[in-house]
Amino acid sequence: MAVTNKKISLSGLARKLVLDGILDEAAAARAHESSLKAKKPFVNYLVENKLAPADKIALSAAKEFGVPLLDISVIDIDPQITKLVKENLLKKHHALPIFQRGKRMFIAVSDPTNLMALDEIKFAIGMGTEAVLVEEDKLQKAIDKALEAADTSFEMDDDELEDLDDLDIASEQPNEASDDSDIDDAPVVRFVNKCMLDAIKRGASDVHFEPYEKVYRVRFRIDGVLQEMSKPPLALSQKIAARIKVMSRLDVSERRVPQDGRIKLKVSKNKAIDFRISTCPTLYGEKAVMRILNSDAASLQIDQLGYEDFQKKIFMENLMKPYGMFLVTGPTGSGKTVSLYTGINLLNKIDVNISTAEDPVEINLSGVNQVQVDERTGMTFAKALKAFLRQDPDIILVGEIRDLETGSIAVKAAQTGHMVMSTLHTNDAPQTLTRLQDMGIQAFAVATSINVISAQRLCRRLHPEYKQKIDMPKQALLDEGFPKKWVEQGLNVYGPVEGNDDCPTGFKGRAGIYQVMPISDVTKRMIIEGANAVQLTDQAVKEGVWDIRTSGLKKVVDGITSLAEVNRVTLE
Repeated sequence: MAVTNKKISLSGLARKLVLDGILDEAAAARAHESSLKAKKPFVNYLVENKLAPADKIALSAAKEFGVPLLDISVIDIDPQITKLVKENLLKKHHALPIFQRGKRMFIAVSDPTNLMALDEIKFAIGMGTEAVLVEEDKLQKAIDKALEAADTSFEMDDDELEDLDDLDIASEQPNEASDDSDIDDAPVVRFVNKCMLDAIKRGASDVHFEPYEKVYRVRFRIDGVLQEMSKPPLALSQKIAARIKVMSRLDVSERRVPQDGRIKLKVSKNKAIDFRISTCPTLYGEKAVMRILNSDAASLQIDQLGYEDFQKKIFMENLMKPYGMFLVTGPTGSGKTVSLYTGINLLNKIDVNISTAEDPVEINLSGVNQVQVDERTGMTFAKALKAFLRQDPDIILVGEIRDLETGSIAVKAAQTGHMVMSTLHTNDAPQTLTRLQDMGIQAFAVATSINVISAQRLCRRLHPEYKQKIDMPKQALLDEGFPKKWVEQGLNVYGPVEGNDDCPTGFKGRAGIYQVMPISDVTKRMIIEGANAVQLTDQAVKEGVWDIRTSGLKKVVDGITSLAEVNRVTLE
């Protein structure tokens, strides 16, 4: 309810908020004084400390001062406009240039009475300024996004890129087919290098360079989710692709077929980062994807993977068996390789002979004989397996069972006294059993060779400092699939707090969620008798095996991730 018969000593926006009943006078006065002490804009202080909602502040200010109100979240801001104003000035005044008309720049602000911001920006860019009102919370996100985009935009200062010229690309040698006119461009070289370094700093797993009809964009996959980072000029599409191909020793002149390569980027005297490169011709040019190979994954401990205690026990019991198959399943990017490498590390001892066939070999493991599978040279998984069996193996790792020949040899090896570890692309553990039979492997062979199957997904972890409790009715929890026993005992559901400078998404890192299914005697009989995936799933439930959904909901109960995140990775 608006205040009408009260003497107001405040002025400007603070006075308007009191008159509109959004703040009482005492609270407004305290907030105004505190914002001055903290050297923060008044509106920014109000929203940051949750003293008033951003949308009500913006609506009140728009009516009082006649400034147009705009939804900044739907605007695509040019990084070059952002770079006209220094970062410290934008943060100081909490303002952002959003578009230019002639010699006039329109500045997004959440407080239209902040004339100092408009004046200082006007002086900095040498043109007239005009305020556009936006909601404070959306402005903060827009500033963060604009600064990130400007930081990786194509035009960069020489000072900012001084260190990049010294980067040592170990595999950088143009092949004989290279066209120097495509790659001899120092700004392009520095831009690609900067993208690679930024990806490493931000903890990205992949970098996508994507040409489209009217735009070119660079996206990073961070914690399993793609985020747009930059939009270099479309005209540079071919030069960027050529530069990446030169760094990975690919044929620059060949633009009609996909190519695969590798880059070793030396970031210091003692540290190098490997990138796996894939190029693919698209409708509007060549798309390139860099996969950052995380050598730290090879040193992970079992406790870091995220198995529940009873799942970890099954994992370890079957890992230590002298023979049989240990299978890990899940879609691309679900952490299968990390799980296998963790197991190999536990088994890698002086008295054990371990051989692996991988496509590609992502991480070098000391003490393990690793073979790079290459279909072009005839080195297939099946051929590597045959060679391993003649070299006195104890443990064999097959990167993936893709066909009947590979599967058959792996099964025979498991049946003749060897531990065989491998992966398949299936949705859950029971489907793996029927998938192998669909390949042509006999049911008896499947039943007698497999010890355990671990199906998995990766979900983003909630940042411990930026998560909040979410109230949900009991019925809603039951509808989501939480077991009735858990709901009756009482449980908490948490979600991310977004928009913080330290962690904009509220998530940091990832955790695994698993279905660990040992193959019991009953299950073996069912496989031999021709049971389907549904029947095998029912039997697994009877034996106490959690499906991936249940494991994910347990991560929610433990406060490790959010319900929305579990829904994202488990619901089809």
